[in-house]
Amino acid sequence: MIVHTLQCTDSSAVSLPIAHFYKTVSHEQITLVAGVHELNCIQHNHNPKGDSALLKRTLPAISPALVLVFLSATTIAFGQSTSPEARTTTAESKPNNASSSNLDLQRLDGVWLFVEDRTEGREEDIGGPPMSVKFNLRVEKDAVVYPRQQGDERITLDGSTIVKNEGRGSIKRYRGEWKENALTYTLEIVRETDEARMLAVERVFRATDEGLLVQVSQNDGPVQEAIYRHPGDIELPEPAKANIDDMAWLTNNWIASKSTSATEERWSPARGGAMLAVSRTVRQGKMVAFEYLRIVERDGGLVYIAQPAGREPTEFVLTDLAGKQATFVNPRHDYPQRIVYELSPEGTLTASIGFAKGRLQSAQFVKDSN
Repeated sequence: MIVHTLQCTDSSAVSLPIAHFYKTVSHEQITLVAGVHELNCIQHNHNPKGDSALLKRTLPAISPALVLVFLSATTIAFGQSTSPEARTTTAESKPNNASSSNLDLQRLDGVWLFVEDRTEGREEDIGGPPMSVKFNLRVEKDAVVYPRQQGDERITLDGSTIVKNEGRGSIKRYRGEWKENALTYTLEIVRETDEARMLAVERVFRATDEGLLVQVSQNDGPVQEAIYRHPGDIELPEPAKANIDDMAWLTNNWIASKSTSATEERWSPARGGAMLAVSRTVRQGKMVAFEYLRIVERDGGLVYIAQPAGREPTEFVLTDLAGKQATFVNPRHDYPQRIVYELSPEGTLTASIGFAKGRLQSAQFVKDSN
C-alpha cells in the first residue's frame, strides 16, 4: 500500500498507520524514535537512480501492511536563514584544528544511512537511529554543511556560534567545533522573551573504519550512538534459494481492518515464475492509497518488488524462507529494510516491517470473504 507523507512540526505523540509513515523519498530524512532523540518526519521526493547496486535505487517505498506505530519525540524542522536576523558571533578565540586532520574531516562527506544502534546497554530489539535514518554532510574548506528541509546549516569548525531568530517566538543557536578528529555540533532553541531553553541537542560525528559513528544526546539526557555507512558500502545479504511455488501459501485476498480504515492485499496464484498483487487502503469509504506488488524468480531466488501509487519499483531480496515465513531484505533502503510475511496454522497472515536488525512492526490480515 502506498505510503503517505508525514510532516511533523510539534512535540506531540504521533499515532498513525506505518503505511502513512514513509513515502518514495530522497535525501530529506525520516527519523524513527528510540530513547531520546528528535523525530524528523519530512516529505521526500523520489529519486529513480538511487545508490543501490542491488535495487537500482535505495529510497523508501512500500509497506506490506497497515501498522500502527506510536512515536513520541521532539520534532523540529530547522533551516538556515538568509534573513537579516541571522548573525554570527565568536566567543573565545579557539584554534581551528581542521587543517591538521583534513583527511579525517573529508571522510565525513557524503550520504549516510543508518546501519546499527550501538547504544550501550540497549537491547537490539528496541534500537533505532539517533537522528535521521539518512542524512547528508558536505565538507567545505572551513565548514561542514548539513542540508535541512528549510535550508542548509553551515557548521563552522572554530566554535563560532550562528544565531537565528526563528520568527516564531524562538531563537536558534548552533555551532560546530573540530577537535580530536571529530565534529561536535551543538544546537539550542530558546524562547525569545526570556531565553528559557526549549531544546538542546549535541551531535558528534566521527569517521571510523566501520563507518560514521554518530553520538547524540538531547536535553542533557543519555547518549545514543549508532553506525552509519554510505549506502554503497553496506554489505548486501546472501539470497536464499527458492522458487515461486514456495510462496504459494500467500495466495489469497487478505484484509487488515481498523476502526475507520482497511487495507487489502490480493495475491494471485504462483504461476509463470511470479505472483502479482494489488493493495489498497480505504478510509471512511474513500481509497487513500494503492500499490502494485510482485514476487518474481531471479537467479535461483525470489525478489519482492513494490510500486506505491504505480511509481518506480523498489526491490527486496528473499534472505530466509522457513515453512510459511518469508523474509525479504534491502539494507541499502531507508525504511523499511526488512519485510516479513508469516502464515499461522490458524490461517492468520502477519505482515511485518522494520530495519535490517531490531524489532518489527506488524499487522494481522485475515482472508477477505468479499
